Amino acid sequence: MIRTRFAPSPTGFLHIGGARTALFSWAYARRHGGRFILRIEDSDLARSTPAAVQAILDGMGWLGLTHDEGPFYQTQRMAAYRSVIAEMLAAGSAYHCYLAPEELDRLRDEQRAQGLKPRYNGAWRPEAGKTLPAPPPGVRPVVRFRNPSDGVVAWDDLVKGRIEIANAELDDLIIARADGTPTYNFCVVVDDRDMGITHVIRGDDHVNNTPRQINILRALGVAVPLYAHLSMILGDDGQKLSKRHGAVSVMQYDEHGYLPEAVLNYLARLGWSHGDDEIFSMEQFCEWFDLDHITPSAAQFNTEKLDWLNAHYLKRAEPARLTALVQPRLEARGVAVTAVPSLAAIIALYRERASNLNQLADAAEAFYIEITPPAELLARHLTTEARPALADFVAGLTEIDWEPAAVGALIRQSVAAHGLKMPRLAMPLRVLLTGREQTPSVDALVALFPRETVRKRLSLAG
Repeated sequence: MIRTRFAPSPTGFLHIGGARTALFSWAYARRHGGRFILRIEDSDLARSTPAAVQAILDGMGWLGLTHDEGPFYQTQRMAAYRSVIAEMLAAGSAYHCYLAPEELDRLRDEQRAQGLKPRYNGAWRPEAGKTLPAPPPGVRPVVRFRNPSDGVVAWDDLVKGRIEIANAELDDLIIARADGTPTYNFCVVVDDRDMGITHVIRGDDHVNNTPRQINILRALGVAVPLYAHLSMILGDDGQKLSKRHGAVSVMQYDEHGYLPEAVLNYLARLGWSHGDDEIFSMEQFCEWFDLDHITPSAAQFNTEKLDWLNAHYLKRAEPARLTALVQPRLEARGVAVTAVPSLAAIIALYRERASNLNQLADAAEAFYIEITPPAELLARHLTTEARPALADFVAGLTEIDWEPAAVGALIRQSVAAHGLKMPRLAMPLRVLLTGREQTPSVDALVALFPRETVRKRLSLAG
């Protein structure tokens, strides 16, 4: 059975690159009827925080990337790591190293000064015929993995193709610090072994870790997973995606008004394709997803494309769902949502021209608060010739049925009586009612407001 995993380090939020990795790992397991495991790699106690763990869980939950097993926490698996280290020490595939940190720093400085690659010199590595010095008193040793000294470590990466690294390029990795805590690369190997991971799908910033992890797996005598390293994501400007590009945390996309299905759909196409298909459900994605159509080149984030997808999903979302998502956004602004006008009706009117939930909230806000139309818009649209037509319109409001068709008829009647074109009255109506020039159909807009609210706001014309 195929078993994939998503294994973030809880040192910050779940970023968009991590979300894509999680999506691809999740979809690959779903496509093949396998299992998707969530593992929290929190062995770095100095940097891992409970808040960051929760941010990862929140992001995965918002996206709907449900795991089949876990979450597992490395901090809860220390006994397993220590057991494996003891086995490796006994087998000779690991050894104690007493080289003090300051000695190692001095060694590396000397190597750099000579133009050499800084690396551990194997001072405490056991070799046939080599006599090791006596352990210095008072020094707590680290444990190093005895990396093969010759040959190559190679794998057929499912995205990047064949990769080979000479073992001579790899020094003996520390797998346990002087205080006994295991290191990242070692914990990953033991976790992948114990959890039966068959496919490791992760970012290509881990390529340099892979040969070390493969060698440790082989030393443990277990099968090596298949690896697929995803290229980085670039920002709209072609630079590596970072905080300066704005929303890079998954939950920021929620805050910015995106729907999770739009984000998932967009991430699915970020470095992977299925012909010319642009819009598809996650069910379709799981049916189609393979590793053969992942591009090995960097993917570029395109905010306009994400906005376009989000607008598509907004138009097709259930009105009740959108109402439930927009109302808390209004309440967070201190806006009290009343039964009249209906928030659902406002959303139904505006969602064709919105690309995110916050734009819907912006539009709806004008219906529930007192507004002051911008003076420049009033000066532009509340003209001398428009005022008489507006007065006629206000006078006729009392007599008509309160529905769009009747409002539209009254607008046409008012402009015709003064020899004006429709926009001459429609524009000041928009500005006086919402403080904006751009709105949906003005007759439907007017009819959404309570009749008395319309009369009151139009009275601002004087």
